[in-house]
Amino acid sequence: MIKITLPDHRILEVEKGITGYEIAKLLSRSLAEEALAITVNNELWDLHRPIETDSQIKIHTWEDEEGKHAFWHSSAHLMAQSIETLYPGTKFGIGPAIENGFYYDVEFPDGVTISDTDLPAIEAKMKEFAQQKLPISRKNISKQDAIQFFSNRNDHLKLELINELEEGTITIYEQGNFTDLCRGPHLPHTGYIKAIKLLSIAGAYWRGNEKNKQLTRIYGITFPKQKLLDEYLQMLEEAKKRDHRKIGKELELFMFSPSVGSGLPIWLPKGTQLRERLEQFLKKIQKKYGYQQVITPHIGQKELYVTSGHYAKYGKDSFQPIHTPQEGEEFLLKPMNCPHHCEIYKNKPRSYKELPLRLAEFGTVYRYEQSGELHGLTRVRGFTQDDAHIFCRPDQLKEEFIKVIDIVLYIFKTLNFQNYTVQISLRDPNNKEKYIGSEEIG
Repeated sequence: MIKITLPDHRILEVEKGITGYEIAKLLSRSLAEEALAITVNNELWDLHRPIETDSQIKIHTWEDEEGKHAFWHSSAHLMAQSIETLYPGTKFGIGPAIENGFYYDVEFPDGVTISDTDLPAIEAKMKEFAQQKLPISRKNISKQDAIQFFSNRNDHLKLELINELEEGTITIYEQGNFTDLCRGPHLPHTGYIKAIKLLSIAGAYWRGNEKNKQLTRIYGITFPKQKLLDEYLQMLEEAKKRDHRKIGKELELFMFSPSVGSGLPIWLPKGTQLRERLEQFLKKIQKKYGYQQVITPHIGQKELYVTSGHYAKYGKDSFQPIHTPQEGEEFLLKPMNCPHHCEIYKNKPRSYKELPLRLAEFGTVYRYEQSGELHGLTRVRGFTQDDAHIFCRPDQLKEEFIKVIDIVLYIFKTLNFQNYTVQISLRDPNNKEKYIGSEEIG
């Protein structure tokens, strides 16, 4: 027997090898009908995976992000199975669940290209496989067997991924005649997927590297009920009417020029007036709360970002270094303002009596987003952010944090932002290497 601890701290004594689905049935019939995945000791699992040791668990439904993740991850596999059936010889890269739906990066056979007109046929095949309620099964596999399996299929994309995996960590998932390298988790069978819509096609370089081959990325979304899909598609239609790219063009606020470069917005006279009014509004608030305005350069020596740690973490997302005629001298287009503000702080000796020191800047930064990720003003390569850094004593930290939240709420209220989500990132107790400072402060 093993002990299963539920979210409400109740403990069930059950037989070793019980599955999440069986636990859901023990708790209630309705939960078993709605369950999509289970978290076991902070790890998301399939519902049908046996639990062998004492564990803390939480069962997830469509109402949980974890439930949607399993649902949409399985939907990506359903799409891949359908594409493989319609276009034999297709190779598959990576197919994750995303915030709304899923995508799969696909390498079609030579001579095969698809467009939006081909999506209905793929949708129809997906619906066919969904109605068959194909069981989705997980299987541990050795690295050598995985290499052999995907070598037989001449699948160089999967082989590249496998070569980076450690022995004992490799799993595959099977449904019908489709097999994919995957960590999971997945739904018990394809029948959970009731409503399907493939949304768009885009190009995407393999693994986000423009030196690699460009694959075809197909986006889609699915739901457990047709009504939910209908509501989502209606929401998309309404969003198109309010698309900032459409409004920006109609009102002559901003533009993009291929001669200047993708993802680099140009503010037109009307947009500049609007932007300046917004900046003045924000500067008045900052002044009221004791912030001092600073201005820093658009570039900085590469070593500045190496020292701050930003280059190690974000170097691949930055523009390539700028090499000057002086040997060994390299600059970066500023990807963030933080190191520059730290340089201002260390410009002279500081007394604890000077703290808190609040520095603010409408700083323009540059980041090399992939071309397939660019989207109007929401994903760009150059943008100006209302950025600030507070240097304070530990005993001032709580008060400063509360004041920052006060500023944000005041701005939201003034601009009539009513429907928003707040997220706070906390330390991962199991991965402390990613964090700095003490646990009490950080």
